[in-house]
Amino acid sequence: MDFCTLEFQFDVKKLQLEVNEILKCDWVAHVNQRAYQGQWDVFPLRCAVVHEDSHPILQAYSIENNSKWVNLPALSNSPYLSKVINSLKCPIQSVRLMRLKAGASILPHNDAGLGLAHGQARLHVPIFSNNSVTFYVANELVPMPAGKITYINADQVHEVRNQSAEDRIHLVIDCVSNTWLEENIRELAHV
Repeated sequence: MDFCTLEFQFDVKKLQLEVNEILKCDWVAHVNQRAYQGQWDVFPLRCAVVHEDSHPILQAYSIENNSKWVNLPALSNSPYLSKVINSLKCPIQSVRLMRLKAGASILPHNDAGLGLAHGQARLHVPIFSNNSVTFYVANELVPMPAGKITYINADQVHEVRNQSAEDRIHLVIDCVSNTWLEENIRELAHV
C-alpha cells in the first residue's frame, strides 16, 4: 500500500495555535535544495540523541536508524502536538514541521527504504493546507485531510505542489513499523 489515512482526527485549531508559536522561531531550508523549487523549510521537534545539540539540519532527519531519540524543547512546550505523537503506538524516530511556501513544489523523488516493506513509516498530519496543495505518491493523488494522520510509502516516487497563495505546513513523523501500525493500515485497506 502506498498511502492510507488512519482513523484519527485531531483538533486543527489547537494544532495551528501551537504551530503559530513555532512560526516565530528560526526555521532552516530543506537540506536537499535540488529536490524542490521555491521555498521549503523545516523545524525539528524530535531528533536522535547524538544530534540534540547539533545544527537543526542534523536534527530534522532520521539518518540513524539504531539511535535513541529525544524530544526537543519546542515539542516539550507543545502539549497538543505531543498528544498527536503520543497517540501512535509505535516507536517514534524523527519528528519535524515541514513548510512548503506558497507557489513552491517538491520535485518527484523517493526516500529509499522508507516504507512498511522496510520496517519504516512516514506519517503526515496536515496542519495548514488547502485544496490547491496536491500530494502524489506513485502518480496517485493522496487525499490529506487537515488534522488526520496519513501514511505514505516514501520509498515510492512522491511529489507535492503548493499552487495556493498560502504556506502548507505538515507535522511529519518518521517511525518504526510495528504490528499496531500495520494492522491499522491493513484494516483501512481491507486487505
